[in-house]
This record gives sequence, structure tokens and C-alpha cells, in this order.
Amino acid sequence: MNPLGVAGGVLQAVVIVGGAPLVVGLMRQIRARLEGRAGAGVAQPWRDLRKQLRKQPASPRGTSEIYRSAPVLLVATTLVVAVVAPFVTTASALPAVADLFVVVALLALGTVMIALAGIDTGTAFGGMGASREVTILALVEPTVLVAIFALSVRAGSTNLSAIVGSVLDDPARLVSPASLLAAVALVVVIVAETGRLPVDNPATHLELTMVHEAMVLEYAGPDLALVELGSAMRLSVYLGLLANLFVPWGVATGPGVAALAVGVAAFAVKVTLLAAALALAEVFLAKLRLFRVPELLAGSFLLALLSVTTAYVLV
Repeated sequence: MNPLGVAGGVLQAVVIVGGAPLVVGLMRQIRARLEGRAGAGVAQPWRDLRKQLRKQPASPRGTSEIYRSAPVLLVATTLVVAVVAPFVTTASALPAVADLFVVVALLALGTVMIALAGIDTGTAFGGMGASREVTILALVEPTVLVAIFALSVRAGSTNLSAIVGSVLDDPARLVSPASLLAAVALVVVIVAETGRLPVDNPATHLELTMVHEAMVLEYAGPDLALVELGSAMRLSVYLGLLANLFVPWGVATGPGVAALAVGVAAFAVKVTLLAAALALAEVFLAKLRLFRVPELLAGSFLLALLSVTTAYVLV
């Protein structure tokens, strides 16, 4: 642990917690404009969170501590990733936790807790959403591990900070076949893991087609606010990882207020552009049938596997 890593970790947490709802609001606003609607504004998610936090907590009868602790754990696990991953600076507050396998495990833990909460409610829609979410998780997590592992071959380490640092030292690898294949695989993973089209429709109100929303139908008040905040943070974290693993320019590599300021600005710009591109693509995409989703995720895993093979062959 070093002072730069601690300062960077705190700064990253503040940026992601404060900016994640704005990213969701930006995507909704872009979709609204492209669909001919005025939209509620970029800051609407923050207004929704404030309204939910003021409400009285409520839990369905018969639920256990799993249901009540799931929103807190979702936010907590994502917050740990926000602190240790190389978003603003390559120096990590906890280098051991910035490892690829630990980060993926933390993100998966948040998903598992929400799925267990959906089952804990005892409702048909909660169990259905949890079943779908776990199926997607089982196909997505190996793809994340394999895709980022392909980038770690030349870096000689599975530490995310080391991978980003190695790309900064050798930018030519960004246009290598291994990097391009891994990037496409991660894009599909982000779409599936964050519940975006064509895998899931975050704006739907049809329970039979829901995945993520079906698991959290019973949440209300502060618990719902935590779930929404955690989901927004996960989207920003995944977009930030995609941006900095493949376009790491602007990430601070040394101490100094100016370097951290540039890192924050670069991170904000990259995440904003990726979110805008994702929202733009969603306007022209239709939701896939549920039984087609495994085929899409299997294709992304194949791309990740080809990426690892290419990385070892061309190393």
C-alpha cells in the first residue's frame, strides 16, 4: 500500500459512486432523444435515488437476512473493485486485490447475492429471474477470465495494474489480433453482465422477459436505492475496465495532483463515450429470445479462447 494508491483509490470510489447514476441517466437521455422523446434528464437517476432513500424500508414477509444484506453486499463488492482497479491511476491501494481473479470473483459475488435474494422472496418472478441470471453468469464469468488472461500473457502477471502498465509501455499490442478478439469478447460480456440489449431490456415492465429486474421486483425504499446504485456502479466499472485495458492513455502512472486530475478527466471521457456508443447501439437492437442468449455468450467465449491461443502463438 502506497500513498498514491490510497489517494487514487479514494478518488476512484468518489468518481464512480458520484458518476455512475449520471452514466445511466446519459444513456437513457440518448435513447430518449433518438426515439423522439424529450427524456427526463441526465440527473434523473440521482433524483430517483434521493426519493427512494427518503422512503421507509420494507421487506416481504418471510424473507431472511440474505434478502436484506444483498443490496449492501452488491454495493460493497463493486466499491472494492472501484477502489483497487486501475481506473484513474495504475497504483492500487491493495495490489493483491487488484488481481484479475479476485476482481472477477468480487463482481460475481454481487450477482450471486442478488440472485439469492430473488430466490429468497419465494415469488415466481424472483426465482425465474435468478435462474436466468445464474445461467448467464455461468457463461459470462469464464469469458471475462479468459479474455483478460489473454492480455496478461505479455504482461507476465494477472494483476490489472500490471496489465494496464504493460500496455502503456507497449501501445503496439493494442492492434494485435489477441487484443482485438479479447475486446470483442468483453463487449459482449458487458452487455450480458449489465443487463443491456440484446440480452436484457432494462426499460421493460414485462415480467416474463425480465432478467435483472425480475429479481429485484420486491425491493423498495433504501434497499431499492442501493440495488439501483450498485447496478449503475457495475456498469461504470465494466466500462472503465474495457476502456483502460484497451485504451489506457490518460491513466496516472506517477504522483501529483495534475496526473490524478488528467486520470479522472480521461476516465470520465472514455466511460462517457462508451456509454453513449452502447446507448446508440441499443436503439437499433431488439431483445434476443432467451434461448438464443447462450449461443451469443458461447460465441464470446470462443473469441476469448481464440484470443488466448493467439496471444501464446504470437508472443
